[in-house]
Amino acid sequence: MSILILAETLDPCADLMVRALVERAVVVHRMDTSWFPWQVSLDARLCDGRWGGTLRSPHGVTRLEDIKSVWYRSPAAFVLPVELSAGEQQHIRIEGKFGLGGVLLSLPVRWVNRPDLSATACYKPVQLVAAVRAGLTVADTLITNTGRAVHNFVAHHARDGGGQVVTKMLASNSITETTGRSVAFTRSVGLNDLADLTGIESTTHLFQQRVPKAFDCRVVSIGKNLFGFAIFADSEVSKLDFRRDYQALRYDQIEVPAEVAAGITALVTELGLLYAAIDFVVDTDGRWVFIGDVNPGGQYGWLEAATGAPLTDTLADLLTHGEGNR
Repeated sequence: MSILILAETLDPCADLMVRALVERAVVVHRMDTSWFPWQVSLDARLCDGRWGGTLRSPHGVTRLEDIKSVWYRSPAAFVLPVELSAGEQQHIRIEGKFGLGGVLLSLPVRWVNRPDLSATACYKPVQLVAAVRAGLTVADTLITNTGRAVHNFVAHHARDGGGQVVTKMLASNSITETTGRSVAFTRSVGLNDLADLTGIESTTHLFQQRVPKAFDCRVVSIGKNLFGFAIFADSEVSKLDFRRDYQALRYDQIEVPAEVAAGITALVTELGLLYAAIDFVVDTDGRWVFIGDVNPGGQYGWLEAATGAPLTDTLADLLTHGEGNR
């Protein structure tokens, strides 16, 4: 039996997992998909309805028949030589995706998580609808590319008791240009910000009711286990988006209320995820409000280091002994 870890070359969580599995006397093969095809080779032959053969990387050789679980952590895209033409690069990417990816995806193994299910689960509109079906409280949300809708949404919440609105990215919060990388954090939007919405029509944007916050909460779902972490912010910028000032954060491991736990279980089951990092806001009345953040490959190492919660060991147990995909 072996476990395949698909992760970026530099990934502290993957390092921790390798050590945890080795301590369990489990054979581990770790690779980054960015190594294909120059450092990774695949030999796969269809026999009796399944693929057999070998996967070779700088770390060794793995028999496809021996793989029991795959941890799809956060591997990088193929990295191809710049001297190849755009057409050649596109050809290599497509054929590699459907060849290497297709063989791995067809293996009768436990995926944490299946990349196709993870890709679907990353759509925030899908998450929000699934969360409502799961019985979770969900923040009022608008997705639009029209200024009129933004005006109406912000005005509605301003009239409704002076409530505020925030906007955040639907996918990655970073933009890379030739001049460098810019990061777009969550920001508040009020009536005074609506005078110039030039460019809003160029793509979709997410606007959401700003929940009166007691603290943020990240729930890490691993198989049938839920770990809740309260994140307390001690600076104004971190209260709006805790990613802006990690030095101002404090953490406590907390119990997830039973009704919220039931909703999370229903949510990850519908999305087909065995692992997820899920963000909530706990308001000043103690309500847990889902804000549309389910990350199938979300970071957990910083929370484990801060609280001592056994996240790596629990995930290692799932990869080694856990039940199959939901």
